[in-house]
Amino acid sequence: MTNTHVLSVLVENHAGVLSRVSGLFSRRMYNIDSLSVGVTENPDVSRMTIVTQADEDTLNQIKNQLAKLVNVLEITELYKDSAVLREHVLVKVSAKDRGGVMQICDIFRANIVDISSEYMTAELTGAPNKINAFIDLMEQYEVRGLVRTGLTGLKRG
Repeated sequence: MTNTHVLSVLVENHAGVLSRVSGLFSRRMYNIDSLSVGVTENPDVSRMTIVTQADEDTLNQIKNQLAKLVNVLEITELYKDSAVLREHVLVKVSAKDRGGVMQICDIFRANIVDISSEYMTAELTGAPNKINAFIDLMEQYEVRGLVRTGLTGLKRG
């Protein structure tokens, strides 16, 4: 049975590492649903958060293949109940109904980060289901631009 899996992969912070990891997925015909990469508290190490759909056998293959890459330091699967998982979204909508947009932003605790006579841009950080619900409600205000970071996360404790 195919499930969503979130992998936190610590890698050496060197040029080409992202290409090698994404190339591994591509060569093996594994899909990456989202990918987020950033430096950690150690400037020599980056954390890649990879979301993929896989059954248990395929997931084990992915982990084993990642572990063989020379720049990969650690692979951890993150689970909803034992990790903090968040995503960030920016949504640009028409400013025709500013009050309606601001009301939805208040409900979701989103911030208006840019405003003009024609458009408003809101930002929100939260769990993917919260982001999805926010986007669904914002669609009534003529979405003109949208970008999501992809999931990021850390183990609790």
